[in-house]
Amino acid sequence: MFKQIFSKLPRKSSSKGGSSDTNSGRSHGGVKSNDLATKLAGLGSASVSQPNHGNINNNRAQLPIGVNENQNPNGNLSFSSYEALPAFRAVPNSEKNALFINKLKMCSVVFDFIDATKNLKEKEIKRQTLVELVDHVTSANAKFSESVIQQVVRTVSANIFRMLSPQLRENKPIDGVELDEEEPSMDPAWPHLQIVYELFLRFVASPELDVKVAKRFIDQSFVLRLLDLFDSEDPREREYLKMTLHRIYGKFMAHRPFIRKAVNNIFFNFIFETEKYNGIAEFLEFLGSIINGFALPLKEEHKLFLVRVLIPLHKPKSLAMYHHQLSYCITQFVEKDCKLADTIIRGLLKYWPITNSSKEVMFLGELEEVLEATQPPEFQRCMMPLFRRIAHCLNSPHFQVAERALFLWNNDHIVNLIRQNCKVVLPIIFPALEKNTRSHWNQAVHSLTLNVQKIFNDLDPDLSKECLLKFEENESKKDEINEDREATWKRLEELATKRAANSEAVLIGRVLTHNSAG
Repeated sequence: MFKQIFSKLPRKSSSKGGSSDTNSGRSHGGVKSNDLATKLAGLGSASVSQPNHGNINNNRAQLPIGVNENQNPNGNLSFSSYEALPAFRAVPNSEKNALFINKLKMCSVVFDFIDATKNLKEKEIKRQTLVELVDHVTSANAKFSESVIQQVVRTVSANIFRMLSPQLRENKPIDGVELDEEEPSMDPAWPHLQIVYELFLRFVASPELDVKVAKRFIDQSFVLRLLDLFDSEDPREREYLKMTLHRIYGKFMAHRPFIRKAVNNIFFNFIFETEKYNGIAEFLEFLGSIINGFALPLKEEHKLFLVRVLIPLHKPKSLAMYHHQLSYCITQFVEKDCKLADTIIRGLLKYWPITNSSKEVMFLGELEEVLEATQPPEFQRCMMPLFRRIAHCLNSPHFQVAERALFLWNNDHIVNLIRQNCKVVLPIIFPALEKNTRSHWNQAVHSLTLNVQKIFNDLDPDLSKECLLKFEENESKKDEINEDREATWKRLEELATKRAANSEAVLIGRVLTHNSAG
C-alpha cells in the first residue's frame, strides 16, 4: 500500500491544474513495519530541516525514559543519551500501553536538522521508533485509552506544527512568462515527517479510536493549525494533509461545518487578498469528494459556496495550478442540480479572461463540460450572452482559442442544444464564422470554420442564406461609414490648416455628416 501512495505523489500538474484524484479517503492499512523501514532506510540521518524550538519547549517536561536532556547556556539541546526502547514484542501485553506512550514521548523530541551531520544516531533511532508506532497502531485490537489519544496528538503536534519555510521566490513574470513551472521546495525533514503523518492518518482511521474522547484533543484549534499547513511548498506534505483532513471530516461529524467555514475563509483570503497559496488544488480535491456526497435538494449554504467561492476562484492569475480540480467541483454542482447551469455559465462569463489566451482555452474546456450537463431550459436562459462570447473567441487571432471554440461543435449534446435554438444562435455567430472563412490566418481554424458552416447550412439553409445577406449588407454599410469618416477628417484637417495660416482660432462645429455618427 505504501508503494501505491508513493507512486501517486505528487499528482498535481502545473499545466493541467493538478491531480484528478478526488477520493482522498482511501485505506492505508496493512503496511508492515519492516516494509516501511525498508522504504525509508537511510533517509532519516541525511535530512536537514528547520528546527522547531517552540515544540521542543512544549515537550521538555515529558521526555521519556531513554532521553537525558542537558540545557547549555545558549539554550540548545544536547543529548547525552537517546536510546531505543524495547520492541513491543519483547514486553508482555500488560506493559505495551505504557511502552506505547513512552515511545510517543520519545518521538516528541524534535531534532535540529540544520546540520545534516548532527545527531545522526538519535535521528535514526527516532525514525525506527516511528515505524514501530505505525505498525502498532495498524495492528491495534483494543480501544485507545484517553492517555494514549492525548499523547498521540501531542507527539504529532510537536512534529508537524512548525513555521513553514518562507518562499524564496515570488511568482514575478519575466519577459511575460510567470514562474509557475518551477520545481517546488522539498522539506529535507520529510523522512521523519512522512512517518508522523502516516502514524496520525492510521490513528484517525483506526476503528479503535473513540471519537467522543478524541474530539477533546482533535479540536477546532488543532484543525485550524492543520489547515495552515496546507500552504507548505512540499506537495508530498500537502497530499498527506489532504488525506488526513478527509479522514477527520468523515469521522468527526461535529467538526464538519467548522472545517467548511475555515476552508472558505482561506479561499476568500486567496481570491480577494493575496492570490498566493500552495494548497488550493488539494483543498479543491478534498471538497470535490464532499460535493459528490451532498444530499438533494442542495442546501442554501452549498449554493452560496458555489457562487461566492468556486466561481470567483476563476479570477486569480494562478488558475492553471488548480483549474482541473476546480472544474471537477463545478461540474459536480451541475450534475447535482441542473438548474445551476445558468448561474455557473453567467459566472464564467463574468470572469472571462480578455487578454490571457491560455486562461481562455481553459475556460472554453470547462464551458464544454458544463454545457454537456446542461438541459435545454437552462441553456435557453443564457444562450445569447454565451454565444456572443463564443463569437469573440471564434475570431481570436490566437489560433488555440479559435480552435478550442470550434471544437464545441464536436460535442453531440452541445450541437443538439444549438440545433433546437438555431434561429437564435446562428445570427449571433454567423458574422464571426464568415470572417474566419475570409480572413483568418490559420489554416486549421479556416477548415474547422467551414465544417461548422456546413452544419448550419445542412440544418437550415434558408436561415444561413438570410444571415449571409445581412452580413454582406452590414459590411457594405461599414465601407460607407468608413468613407464618410475619412472624408470628414480630411475636411477638418483642411479647415484647421487654412485657419492656422490666418492665425485664427479653429472652432469646430457640427460638421460631421449624419452617416458618420456610427
